[in-house]
Amino acid sequence: MNSAFDQIRRHPSAVLLAVQLIGVLLYPAMDSSTPGRLAFETFGLLVLLLAIFSVRELPGPTWVVITLASSAAGLAIIDIFWSNPVLQVASAALHAAFYFWATVVLLRYMLADRKVTTDELFAVGATFTLVAWGFAYLFVLLQVLQPGCFIAAVDSDQPRTWTELLFLSFTTLSSTGLSDIVPVTAHARSVVMIEQLAGLGYVALVVSRLVALTTLRVSGDR
Repeated sequence: MNSAFDQIRRHPSAVLLAVQLIGVLLYPAMDSSTPGRLAFETFGLLVLLLAIFSVRELPGPTWVVITLASSAAGLAIIDIFWSNPVLQVASAALHAAFYFWATVVLLRYMLADRKVTTDELFAVGATFTLVAWGFAYLFVLLQVLQPGCFIAAVDSDQPRTWTELLFLSFTTLSSTGLSDIVPVTAHARSVVMIEQLAGLGYVALVVSRLVALTTLRVSGDR
């Protein structure tokens, strides 16, 4: 038991990545009902707390970050029972702010030294998912402020679900272009373009650097 806990403590980024990927599989079952949305927000709070745990050196007081995460989840839960555009905007903005904050801190962690650790390799995937989640919440924010800014082939007149917006975020960030969700307003297209640039920059900056450092380490061991 202690050994398993030690592994989790040494590799928090691996745990965060695993939970994020589990969420991708579970979210489609949580979109359409009140109990499902409650489970979604509870799971989301777990992800937020794991993101905090994954960050080795928190910039500023820890309570500030925990307050940001709990406020984002709390507003989303309140919105389940008292739907209000103001709550939705505030919750989406706080979620996006938290995920982008965690992204920056994990990037600093990965780029801090010239030795690639196992946890840093897991952090590459975990950081990618954090960016995807952050932009997905920006899409949620845009959809509340500009209803109809995202359309799809199915139920084009309906608001896009969280799973659809997360799918759009992943396909945009990874530059696969497989999404059938289409931004149709200028602001929505601008945010999508920024995410495309972020995806290219992430691969160029982080992945290429870690590959180069790993190659140098292997060459030095020979």
